[in-house]
Amino acid sequence: MRHLGLGFAIMALAAGVAEAKPRFAASIVRTSYGIPHIRAANWGGAGYGVGYAYAEDNLCLLAEEFVAVAGERSRYFGAKNKAVLGFQEIDNLSSDVFFRSQIDLPALRARWARRPAREQALLAGYVAGYNRRLREVGAQAPEACRGKPWLKPITMDDMLRVSQKQLLLASSLALAPYIVNAAPPGKATSAALPPLVDPRERSFGSNGWAFGGEATANGRGLVIGNPHFPWEGPSRFWQMHVTIPGEIDVMGVGLAGTPLVALGFNKDIAWTHTVTAAQHFTVFELPLVPGNATSYLVDGKPEAMRPRAITVPTEAGPVTRTVYQSRYGAVLTIPLLGLGWTAERAYAVRDANADNDASLAAWMAIGKARSVAEVKAAVSTTLGIPWVNTIAADRAGGALHADVTPVPNVSGDKAVACATPRSGAVAARFILLDGGRSACDWDKAAGTPRPGLMPASDQAIWERRDYVVNSNDSYWLSNARAPYRRLSPILGAWGTERTLRTRSGLIETEARLAGTDGLGGAKIDNAIATQMVFANKALAADLGLKATLAACAGDAAVAAPCAVLARWDGRFNADSRGAALFLNYWPLVERLPGAWGTPFDAADPVNTPRDFRGDPAKLRAALAKAADQLAKQGIALDARWGEVQFAVRGADHIAVHGGPGQLGVLNVQQARPAAGGLVPFHGSSYIQVVSFDEAGPVADAVLSYSQSTDPASPHYADQTRLYSAKKWVRLPFTPAAIAADAQGKAKAISE
Repeated sequence: MRHLGLGFAIMALAAGVAEAKPRFAASIVRTSYGIPHIRAANWGGAGYGVGYAYAEDNLCLLAEEFVAVAGERSRYFGAKNKAVLGFQEIDNLSSDVFFRSQIDLPALRARWARRPAREQALLAGYVAGYNRRLREVGAQAPEACRGKPWLKPITMDDMLRVSQKQLLLASSLALAPYIVNAAPPGKATSAALPPLVDPRERSFGSNGWAFGGEATANGRGLVIGNPHFPWEGPSRFWQMHVTIPGEIDVMGVGLAGTPLVALGFNKDIAWTHTVTAAQHFTVFELPLVPGNATSYLVDGKPEAMRPRAITVPTEAGPVTRTVYQSRYGAVLTIPLLGLGWTAERAYAVRDANADNDASLAAWMAIGKARSVAEVKAAVSTTLGIPWVNTIAADRAGGALHADVTPVPNVSGDKAVACATPRSGAVAARFILLDGGRSACDWDKAAGTPRPGLMPASDQAIWERRDYVVNSNDSYWLSNARAPYRRLSPILGAWGTERTLRTRSGLIETEARLAGTDGLGGAKIDNAIATQMVFANKALAADLGLKATLAACAGDAAVAAPCAVLARWDGRFNADSRGAALFLNYWPLVERLPGAWGTPFDAADPVNTPRDFRGDPAKLRAALAKAADQLAKQGIALDARWGEVQFAVRGADHIAVHGGPGQLGVLNVQQARPAAGGLVPFHGSSYIQVVSFDEAGPVADAVLSYSQSTDPASPHYADQTRLYSAKKWVRLPFTPAAIAADAQGKAKAISE
């Protein structure tokens, strides 16, 4: 009996030990500049560490994002106040109506329940890690959210909403104002409709290069990642390194609420992303039933729209708005494009990312890939990368550009056959199809993970050993030597004029490979790549400065600005003098009639149009106007660019190099007017140069706006100063390198 009792005691003790084993556990080591290296035994622990570490740096920012995607901004921040939704400003009430109407939480839960256990564990861990950090700070939360009623624990629903918002970010999220304000004829909209941004003027995007073994000094692959993303808000990047021994070891960045690296490198591959020119939604024109503006005809049969009354809590009480759904998706109205809701027709949008449940699987697979072939397989089989190109290189010297995303399966022939009289007017922005014919809905192809998607085999995939580069133009010209064959127009324009930024990237790449860029050496390595990405050349200056100086020479009325441009180095470096003047001048002249002596030639897209020759009188007038604009801003004609463009960190103004992509500056910085100059709000963010040696990755990187949004953090401005000085961090990846750079002891967390 004593032996039996002892056996029960041992069993009870074992059970107690088993019960005490934590559900989530992670170790976090911070290296220089606050970069966390998170190590865990499983996916749940990895998510736990990422959620905790992110909340250490950006608790208030992420808490506010959870408020936004729950449709509660009006309650806490005022219905009429504005915030950035994706890449545009929108009033809080419209934002709330959009998220409450377009995020189908029951559907998200149902799809999530079918996802693999590792994905569920990763997000569950993130929730637990965030909530743990929230409990720890208690009443001592950062000042921006201290004591605020919206700072509260989260659930899996919050993570599902955030994830869905990110999938729609450069997709139909841009249409939010036109969805929430769509109303039948005779009914007033709830807010003024903003103009739809011209795709040529959009500021978001990126540059990405992948060099194969034929182009690099050591015969291995090299990636330059230069994403242009917001400096403020939840679309800021954040650095991390996630290791699950035997499972994954990947370093790079993610956005707010991202539980895993979405852009970065591992031992064998490096990758970056650029916003693709492919379209991820189509708009359908709905012929309405005569006399009934909320019913439409499909194949001659009437279908009723589904109105949804959306109630939003505001500081002044609940407000109810009605949105409308069709078989295709949400009804919208864009009167400025001729797509107003009339008695005869309405319009609806269908987004291929609305039911994309494979993005996490895609990034998991990329993070574990060992070659560009495996990266290609990851994006092709999942069709989960939502709205970006994938540009990668590997240790063996392979280079890849996969413009493969969840694209509606609409061929060129179908786009023509299903066009309406209004399709041509909006073709540069999106595909407009006849929703009155069921045959005009997206085609179904065998083998795609969700019906209606275009197979990867019909999208653009480059595999080379010299280079591929993308700066947000379409797939057509990722390599100047080998234009891609023509594909469906839904994948972007083919054979058309490229942006100055795209041309600049190709020109600089070809000059590098020819050894004529003045950087030394015939092939590329980290040292040369870091100089390339921060060269800050303005292609517009190369093309237009000579004619401008010829036009203004000898004219006393513009002698001062003419002299400044004559001395300008044609760059947007912090020490460049004249950049601010050219920034104001060029948009006034680049599209003047007859400005280009040699027009665009599809046979020479990198070098045309060229021979700028604007009318001298008009050039002088534009230069005088640009000088006057600077005077009104209180900026000297020859001000140092770093005195004009700066980041504000407390009382400090930190010079920021880089300039507008519209001027052909690769290192893009979009800035808004501020006291004394311009403050960046969107542009170069996480910049990485990753090559390989025999042991693994050699990575140099810098995060332009730093890791933390908390002014009290030591990592609020440290990398901003580094970026200002064009300096880089050699990222520690191996255990030995991490240990050598550890800033304090590892923090072990569990629960």
